[in-house]
Amino acid sequence: MNLSNLKPAEGSTKNRKRIGRGTGSGRGGTSTRGHKGAGSRSGTSTKVGFEGGQMPLQRRVPKVGFKNPNRVEYVGVNLDVLQALTEKYSLSSVDFDTLKEHGLVSRNDIVKILGRGELKAKLEVKAHAFTATAQKAIEAAGGTIVKL
Repeated sequence: MNLSNLKPAEGSTKNRKRIGRGTGSGRGGTSTRGHKGAGSRSGTSTKVGFEGGQMPLQRRVPKVGFKNPNRVEYVGVNLDVLQALTEKYSLSSVDFDTLKEHGLVSRNDIVKILGRGELKAKLEVKAHAFTATAQKAIEAAGGTIVKL
C-alpha cells in the first residue's frame, strides 16, 4: 500500500447534488428553490434564529432573574494550589505572570485568592482580590499580600 492508491472506504463517500445543470439532471429549472418568494431569488439570507415567521426560540423561552451587566467575574486560585506551586518550583512570590506561566489563569482574567487548604510557605502574593480567610492564612504564614 502506498499514497498513490489510497481510497476512501466503500460507501463512505457520495457524489454531491449538482444543482442548476439542466432539466435532464432533475435539478434544473428552479434549482430546488421553489417558485417565487424571497428564498427563490439570489442574494437572500435570513436572520439568525429566524424560524419562518414562527415565534423564535429565544423569544419563546421565558426569561428569569437578573443578570448584572457590570458584574466582575474572578478566577479563583486556592491556597493549596499556591502551596503546591511553591513546593514544586520553590517560589518566594506569586504574581499574575507566575500564575499565567503555569496555566492557572489567562491573559484577561481577574484573580482572587481563595482560602481552601493551608499555606506553610512564606509568600508575597500579588492578586486583584483576596478572601478574608486567605488573607489571614497568608499573613499567619509570614507572607504579605499586594492588591493589584
